[in-house]
Amino acid sequence: MKTIEGLQIFVRVAELSSFTQAAEQLALPKARVSTAVQQLEGQLGTRLLHRTTRKVQLTQDGQAFYERCKDLLADVDELQGMFQHGVQSLRGRLRVDMPTLIARDQIIPRLPEFLAAHPHLSFEFSSTDRRVDVVREGFDCVLRVGPLADSGLVARPVGQLRQINGASPGYLAQHGTPQTLDDLASHRLIHYVPTLGAKPGGWEYVQEGRVRSLAMASVLTVNSTEAYQSACVAGLGLIQAPAAGLASLLARGLLVEVMPQHRAPSLPVSLLYANRRNLPQRVQVFMAWVAETLAPYLDH
Repeated sequence: MKTIEGLQIFVRVAELSSFTQAAEQLALPKARVSTAVQQLEGQLGTRLLHRTTRKVQLTQDGQAFYERCKDLLADVDELQGMFQHGVQSLRGRLRVDMPTLIARDQIIPRLPEFLAAHPHLSFEFSSTDRRVDVVREGFDCVLRVGPLADSGLVARPVGQLRQINGASPGYLAQHGTPQTLDDLASHRLIHYVPTLGAKPGGWEYVQEGRVRSLAMASVLTVNSTEAYQSACVAGLGLIQAPAAGLASLLARGLLVEVMPQHRAPSLPVSLLYANRRNLPQRVQVFMAWVAETLAPYLDH
């Protein structure tokens, strides 16, 4: 098993391009990480990594070895649970990432059910509005909402996330309830942009099968989904957001839906993971559970 541990250490160093970061993630002394890679290079009779004071880079041999290592370690995970059944069969750690509001409102509240069924699993759970690097940061899978860039990752479509238009009762009491697109001229829209300084969009709606945008006045632009919701609850304007993220606020009466006939288009939801031949069973089972959990909020 020392050889397997050495391969695991090498893979983390290669993906993070750093002995220090790999040691931190694996909770090992940096010296042990460095020694493990040196011993592996000695056994193989080749240099796997170029080391400088600024960065660590894979050699040509190291790149080829890294690709084979990923497949081998995935096979080891499968072999360890090959003859185990039931709740004992899934073991290990899952490192996952998904948008903050979906994690907070849909997935984490039901995670105790999943862990009760699979008590030998543990999680490292990231929920952030930024796009994590799946390979470099060592994620088993991530949930993405919206169009996908060509990233070289494997994408499993989950469905289309419905969007609704929201407003606070206080805002509507002050400004009235919009009924038509023309009514929006006297209303305000809270803008959401991933990066401040980017050009915000307008009110999105679908007409004759085409997505259209209507410019609207605004007093606030935010770059956080939680701030986006909070601003709407505070009465600063209208928002257009996934129904899954607004469900609890609607149920508590903090927000109400407006203009359901002019909703923004649904957003594609995908589960992404690194391209490897054999995906560990624990990742497959978790992804299936996530898709099932989100099903009530999705159009397929």
